[in-house]
Amino acid sequence: MVRELQPIISIIIPVLNEREILLSTLHSFQWMRNKGCELILVDGGSNYLPESQLAPLCDRILVTRAGRAWQLNYGACAAKSDRLWFLHLDSQLPKNAVDVVYKHARKGCWGRFDIKLSGSHKMLRVIETMINLRSRASAIATGDQGIFISRTLYERVGGFPNIVLMEDVAICCRLKKIAKPINLTDRLVTSSRRWERNGIIKTIVMMWWLRLLFSLGVDPARLAKIYKPCSSPIAES
Repeated sequence: MVRELQPIISIIIPVLNEREILLSTLHSFQWMRNKGCELILVDGGSNYLPESQLAPLCDRILVTRAGRAWQLNYGACAAKSDRLWFLHLDSQLPKNAVDVVYKHARKGCWGRFDIKLSGSHKMLRVIETMINLRSRASAIATGDQGIFISRTLYERVGGFPNIVLMEDVAICCRLKKIAKPINLTDRLVTSSRRWERNGIIKTIVMMWWLRLLFSLGVDPARLAKIYKPCSSPIAES
């Protein structure tokens, strides 16, 4: 009997109505599968999901209810590896990303990458620098920083809290009570379309306002109503 090899990392990607970039991005992620990673796509009920085209590009396609926390936990439950890596669909990865996640997502550890915003506006360079510095100082990461967690630690904190917004911040608050994050200087490139569409200053003010309200204990469901008019499909996935 042939024993199935365990993937070195399970990569979990939540999606919702990402027709424009879905296939092209998954094609660009195939090198990670070639290195032994498992690629899990967790759809939250998209209007468009060409499963016949997606099947060769993923190890698993899961369909569940919408809500990023729910989708991330659903994917983690199905994952076969002891190393869990949660990615956004619009991430562009450094070539050593798999190697560093495999090295650092060992038992009891977690971490994240620095980010670089995709746009060319000079203000975006300031924003990405501030995000990276804030993340290091607070030990809090956002989903677009490619959070990775060992399964033992993920299970110990109970996974992502099932809230409609700020699930990434919430799980980091749990994680940092147990272990300090590994802050990788390698950068993931993430889309700046939200900043460019809604206005850079307006987006900065909105994000800081939401974080403040969340830290004060405001219900994430109320925060989601504030955030939704400014959000992109990825932010909603």
